[in-house]
Amino acid sequence: MASNSEFDFQGVNHLALVCKDMARTVDFYSNVLGMPLIKTIELPNGMGQHFFFDLGNGDSLAFFWFPNAPDAAPGVASATPGMLPGPSAHGSMNHVAINVPAERIDEYYEKLLAKGIQASRVISHDDSPMQASLEITPTTFVRSIYFFDPDGIALEFAAWTRPLGAPSDVAVKPAKAVDKERYLEPAK
Repeated sequence: MASNSEFDFQGVNHLALVCKDMARTVDFYSNVLGMPLIKTIELPNGMGQHFFFDLGNGDSLAFFWFPNAPDAAPGVASATPGMLPGPSAHGSMNHVAINVPAERIDEYYEKLLAKGIQASRVISHDDSPMQASLEITPTTFVRSIYFFDPDGIALEFAAWTRPLGAPSDVAVKPAKAVDKERYLEPAK
């Protein structure tokens, strides 16, 4: 991985999301996925709660519960629900990818199904024209399983299969807002 000469980044401290029911969220993340609950906070002035789960490597996944939060807006503030996360609005969060060991991803797929979680098959993301395969290919760089939490937050178990950062890994020119029409044109 590339180093950063400006800041000494050490991973993600925490990602804070919003849930509708903290008890249901604690049950799902602690009892279904097995993430230890490591910190609970009652916010002042009846504002709600803020809870943290251990993701490993010093990283955390946090949730706010606000008693007056607006309803969910899939496709706007989060990914459109389905078997795979769909588009979401600019500035929104699309999905949370949780790093898992590559050698255990097939086992984790079976565990999710056994727990009654509807999940995608294990997808091998690669450099093919479709960018994905159900099989590992010579250009596979990450294998993924997608599923949703009880609030519709898109989650991914992701397993790197090789180091990234080679020139072929960073060969796509970034799109600009003005490129939108070119991307929306029908394929020829």
